[in-house]
Amino acid sequence: MSAHPISAFMSVSIPQDVSRQNPNWLIAILGALVAFAPLSIDMYLPALPEMGGEFGASAGQYTLAAYFIGMALGQCLYGPLSDRFGRKLPLYVGLTLYVLASAGCALAPDLPSLLVCRFVQALGGCAGLVIPLAMVRDLFDPQMTARVLSRLMLVMGVAPMLAPLAGSQLLQVAGWRAIFWVLAASGLAGLLAIRFGLQESLPPQLVKPVSVGGALRTFGQLLADRHYLGHALAGAFASAGMFAYIAGSPSVLITLHGLSPQAYSWVFGINALGLITASQFNHRLLATRSPEKVLTLALWVMAVCGLGLFAAGMAALTHSAGLLSLLLPLFGFVMLIGFVGPNTSAGAMAGQAGQAGSASALLGTLRFAIATVAGASVGLLDDGTARPMGLMMALCGGAALACYLGLARSSRVGQTA
Repeated sequence: MSAHPISAFMSVSIPQDVSRQNPNWLIAILGALVAFAPLSIDMYLPALPEMGGEFGASAGQYTLAAYFIGMALGQCLYGPLSDRFGRKLPLYVGLTLYVLASAGCALAPDLPSLLVCRFVQALGGCAGLVIPLAMVRDLFDPQMTARVLSRLMLVMGVAPMLAPLAGSQLLQVAGWRAIFWVLAASGLAGLLAIRFGLQESLPPQLVKPVSVGGALRTFGQLLADRHYLGHALAGAFASAGMFAYIAGSPSVLITLHGLSPQAYSWVFGINALGLITASQFNHRLLATRSPEKVLTLALWVMAVCGLGLFAAGMAALTHSAGLLSLLLPLFGFVMLIGFVGPNTSAGAMAGQAGQAGSASALLGTLRFAIATVAGASVGLLDDGTARPMGLMMALCGGAALACYLGLARSSRVGQTA
């Protein structure tokens, strides 16, 4: 009997009970599930000024913070649950919560109600971040995991590219509440895709009993693993820089530099296109180069771009910097996520086959916990300039590089010495 296309396509063996899945269809569904997080954030960014007019000037920042907190906390739950009950059941539960909470956001009469619904929306939607990564780890070896994650970024990258454009159009036609009705409908589509397009990927022999004590012990073991922690924190700080951009860019580009919501959406989309292009170039690079070499170079360049953003923010205080001096390093920083994201995730998940769900959950929790601090800091430091956003992105870029070199790379040197 000839090898199945997944095995031939990726040159790895996969569990028999999922070997009938078409690889392109599998990657498309998993990418769409991962895309719920950026979709739920990016689609309503053009509406933040309008929401501020209805609920108060800081409403947009509060709703982002509520979402980030929900994402950070929720992922701790789905990891152990998916290791115990398989991958599909937690996906059903999570997306059902997501659909109900998205409808609640659309109907929210006041800011407290909106914040609660955004928090629950994140609790549900984060299942789409944790479990697809665990499924990829179920199916592929570490080298191919990085390549598959690059392909997933092609699918999920369409969301941040198109979401602000779609959000700005909905904003013009039907107002900000229509955006959340569209998110609810996308959640329903996700449930149908899970039901008819995904098969369970967790082998029965890897099913683990779940308990609070056991989950905490697993998380403790992961945090004590320098290789895991170095990759996880490098990816977390890089992602936090991205969220500092998300939190600060509407104010910087729309309010400070006078871009229209539509023009802002185009800038956002161009940056997302750079991220997608980088992720696909990363896929090709990994055919001949190790993830460690690609990741090291990407993190160095990201740190330089962060310094460029900080310099542009400081120069703006003296009115000596134009919009272009801000947009160029901003594009570079976001683009490099296409290299950093897949390679840090693959590096962290390497060797975690027996606890892939928990490892993926902790990976996401660290990312959104640090992102919450970065995004909130941009709001707290807001002085009407690009300086807070530039400062936080510079700190995040430098911290990502330091964590990788100080933890992951040093642990690898110690292992080979």
